[in-house]
Amino acid sequence: MSRSNAIQHLEDTQHDPLNPDPWFALYVDASIPLNRESKAAFLRDVASRSRQFLLPFIRPASHLTLMLLTIPKTILPKSASSWLLHRLIHVGMKWFVSPQANWLIMRHFHIASEVLAFVASNTRGVDIELTPLQPLKLADLRDNVFLQHDLNIYNFIININRQLNEQGLDLQPIDELDFSCITDGAFPIEEMPNGWFNFLDLESAIEIYTPLYQLLLTDSDFWRACNSLQLDETISIYATQLIGDHRFLGLVNNRHPIVPESVLGAAHRLMLHGLAVESLHAYLANRKRATTKSEPAVTPDDRSAKLETDQPGTS
Repeated sequence: MSRSNAIQHLEDTQHDPLNPDPWFALYVDASIPLNRESKAAFLRDVASRSRQFLLPFIRPASHLTLMLLTIPKTILPKSASSWLLHRLIHVGMKWFVSPQANWLIMRHFHIASEVLAFVASNTRGVDIELTPLQPLKLADLRDNVFLQHDLNIYNFIININRQLNEQGLDLQPIDELDFSCITDGAFPIEEMPNGWFNFLDLESAIEIYTPLYQLLLTDSDFWRACNSLQLDETISIYATQLIGDHRFLGLVNNRHPIVPESVLGAAHRLMLHGLAVESLHAYLANRKRATTKSEPAVTPDDRSAKLETDQPGTS
C-alpha cells in the first residue's frame, strides 16, 4: 500500500461509536507532532497482518538466535563483513519488506541528518563537519548507510561536546533559530517496490535483521548500534535546550544511555527510535512553519518606501 493510499484508507474510515477503529483514533489524534504521511505509514504498518501474525513467531526466533550467536562472537569479536550485511539488507528490503516500511526507513536517514544539522547550526561556538545521509533509492543503502548512521550520532556527540568544553560554553536558548536545514515537505525518495512478496512489516524486518547485525558486524559495532538507540534522549535534550522548551522530552522513550538496555529488545526500541526522530523533526518543522508565518510580509509599497529612505539626501 502506497503512502497516499495509506492516508486515503485512514481518512475513509467510518467512525462507529459502538466499534471505534483504534488506528483511526490515533490518526486523528494531534497530541504528538508527526508528519501526516509518516503517521499514516506507521499506522498502516503496525496494523498489518504481518505484524499481527508473523511477528509473534519471528521475535522469539530472533532472540534465540541472538543468544546463540553470543558464543562465536565472543571467540571472534572482530570478525565482520559490513559489505555483505548491507547487501543482504538491500535484497531483503527490495523483495520482502512492505512499501510503507521501506519508505519509513529511507526517510529516517534524511530527517535524522537534518536534526543533527539543526543542533550544529544553532549551537554557538562550534564548527562541526557533518556526514548527512540522504539515500534516494534502495540501492543507495548498500554504501554502508546503516553503519554510518550510528557513527554519525556518536561522532556528533563527541565533537560538539569537545568543542563546547574547550571553550567553556553551554547549550543556550537561541532567540532567532536557524531552521534552514529542516525540510517542511516531502523528500525526493523513489517509489518503493510493491510486489507480491513485499508484505513484511517494519518491526518483523528489524527482528530478522538484528541477528544479521550481530553476525556480520564486529562486536563493538553491534553494541554501539544497539546502545545508540538510547541517545534519543541526548539529542532531544540538545534540541530542546536550544529552543528553550523541554515539553518534547516527555515523548522520548529511549532514555538513560549510561545504563544500556539488553540487545534482545533492540527491534522494538528501534521502532521507538524511528518514532522519536519523526516526532522531533515534525516539532521542528512546525516551529519553522510558525516562524515563517510570524515574519511580516514585505509588500511592493514597503520596498519602495525603503528605497526612498535609503537614497542620499533623504532624512
